[in-house]
Amino acid sequence: MPADLNDYFNKNKNNDQNKQNLDKKMPEFKGFSKFSPIFYILIVVVLILFITKPFVTISSGQVGIKSNLGRYAIEPMQPGFHFFIPFMQKVFVVDTRVRIINYTSGEDRGEAANLSGSGIIRKNSISVLDARNLPVSIDITVQYRLNQETAPNTIAQWGFSWENKIIDPVVRDVVRSVTGKYTAEELPTKRNEIADAIDNQIRNNIESLPNKPVNLLAVQLREIILPDKIKEQIERVQIAKQEAERTKYEVERANQEALKKAALAEGNAKAVLIEAQGKADAIKVQADASAYANKEIAKSLDRNILELKQIETQAKFNEALRENKDAKIFLTPGGAIPNIWIDTKNPQKQSIMSNQ
Repeated sequence: MPADLNDYFNKNKNNDQNKQNLDKKMPEFKGFSKFSPIFYILIVVVLILFITKPFVTISSGQVGIKSNLGRYAIEPMQPGFHFFIPFMQKVFVVDTRVRIINYTSGEDRGEAANLSGSGIIRKNSISVLDARNLPVSIDITVQYRLNQETAPNTIAQWGFSWENKIIDPVVRDVVRSVTGKYTAEELPTKRNEIADAIDNQIRNNIESLPNKPVNLLAVQLREIILPDKIKEQIERVQIAKQEAERTKYEVERANQEALKKAALAEGNAKAVLIEAQGKADAIKVQADASAYANKEIAKSLDRNILELKQIETQAKFNEALRENKDAKIFLTPGGAIPNIWIDTKNPQKQSIMSNQ
């Protein structure tokens, strides 16, 4: 044989010998070849579970909506752990907790996205034209939540952006309809009336929707933002009203003071009149009593009593004449009873008599 063929056969022989040596050194795994198909199947199943994740956990305040080949199930999935069939079924988790839309201005203006999953959505203030087509902005807050009993129907009909299709259009339409009936000057003074009208109309419109997709909790009118010129005009009107009220109060106070003084003077006059009337009545009563007494006395006097009184008086004059014989006695006409007695011994009395 040629030398090249000998080298070739020698190399193959050496390679076969090396393979045999390696096989002797490798450890043997008993039973591996027997269960290898099951092992591979388990690995495939675990990989499928890891990739497809055919399970879902629903927390409190949430419901699950199962989709079977694109068709939503009627009954919502309640909180808990649930399995579904991958590639054939899907589960959408929706929030049923209280949610808030703030129509506001200021630093939050222009933000319309849900803030960090907090359930608070911020939108721009609602622009409104008043009864005279003047621009006005309304800040309002709406609290609501998805009706979990009808959540699958709601998602099927309105989609996952149901808030922008159910809540937002109704709120904007009602706010513009209600406030557009008033002038800008009337809005602050009729705030409570406007707030009640907005709440009632939004509630009626949402609750009248089929299947009642949303539970409306509260509608709060927070602020009415008026143009600067309207604000200045309202301030001037308020100042004028306050001044008029103050003037009216002062006039009423002056009138009250005048009425008080007039009443006091009238009371004093009536008091004086009553006092004078009382005195006059007292004098009249006294006079009537005296007249009555004299009348009664006159009735009691008869001729015997008068003669007795004359005798008693004459006795007193007789006693006086014993002491003063020069005394003069003047008798009443008819000589009934003496009523003047003058002592003539007294020089002063004599002078009086002579002057007369």
